[in-house]
Amino acid sequence: MNRNVLFTGLVALLCLTSCTTKKHEKEESGKFTVTNAAIIDTSFTKEYVSQIRSVRDIEIRAQEKGFLQSIYVDEGQYVKQGQLLFKIMPKIYEAELQKAEAEANAAEIELLNAKALVDKNVVSKTEQAMAKAKLDQARAEVSLAKTHLSFTDIRAPFAGIIDRIPKKLGSLIEEGELLTTLSDNVKMFAYFNVSEPEYLEYQSNVSGRASSNVSLLLANNELLKYKGKVEVIESEFNSETGNVAFRASFPNPDKLLKNGETGKVLLSVPIKNALIIPQKATYEVQDKIYVFVVEKSTVKSREITITGEMPDLYVVKSGITINDKILLEGVQKVKDDDIIIYDYLKPKEVLANLKLKAE
Repeated sequence: MNRNVLFTGLVALLCLTSCTTKKHEKEESGKFTVTNAAIIDTSFTKEYVSQIRSVRDIEIRAQEKGFLQSIYVDEGQYVKQGQLLFKIMPKIYEAELQKAEAEANAAEIELLNAKALVDKNVVSKTEQAMAKAKLDQARAEVSLAKTHLSFTDIRAPFAGIIDRIPKKLGSLIEEGELLTTLSDNVKMFAYFNVSEPEYLEYQSNVSGRASSNVSLLLANNELLKYKGKVEVIESEFNSETGNVAFRASFPNPDKLLKNGETGKVLLSVPIKNALIIPQKATYEVQDKIYVFVVEKSTVKSREITITGEMPDLYVVKSGITINDKILLEGVQKVKDDDIIIYDYLKPKEVLANLKLKAE
């Protein structure tokens, strides 16, 4: 009898111990970590969509009318300053030059004759002056004819890359007609728009922005290996968008950048009293970012707006305040209205032990 009682008691004790252990393990596995957002003065890197332009990009147009006699370059070719690009048929302009030179020679002979007659007192000095004026006019016509003839040779005003050549050999070219475009791509400009608050922070917090150096993220998500520099800020804000245009310049020794490309300028933006939270405390649904706010042990999802991003951190624009407790660990394990057991960590402790991904 005693043995049965002893055995029954032992089984009951083991069951109690086992149940207590399982309950304790369940409580431990259901324990979460919460924290608050922190407020700091910092700077973050922001992406700005930019338009890339050559430092010089011009249209090459015909200055004289005529048939396109020669094309000396090809599309996409690099040309040097002064290099011959096109030739308009020069026959008419050569004939005009010859005519002007002949008239100048005749005027010069008339002047010599007038001078000889003046020396002999046959004619007055007025006749000599008129002959001199006629010669000057003839020489001016020669100069003009030479200029027109020179315009039949179309040369590169600076070194650069030739763009599309729409006209073919033998085409009739009108005065002012587009022949091609020439781009100087040694240095490139990237234009991007900055909001008024960011502009004010950038201008007023020189030490916070570190420097005016910027990076360029290309369309293939690769960074240009050369750093750029913010050189120009336009004088006026756009009244419709509330933005002001910045211009950064980038060296382009590898000729990788082309006029008309797009990219993203990465600019260090200083910000005072930034409200920051760890990225791992957030989750995304349809491109919207959420956190779980803990209210009396109950979790509630809340959408937040992000104004900037740093390694492991988000800068929050709206959605939560510094007083809200947010779920730090286990955002993938809970849902709205779950009741949780949690430990609280101060924001400073959290910032010292950041992880990139939510657990």
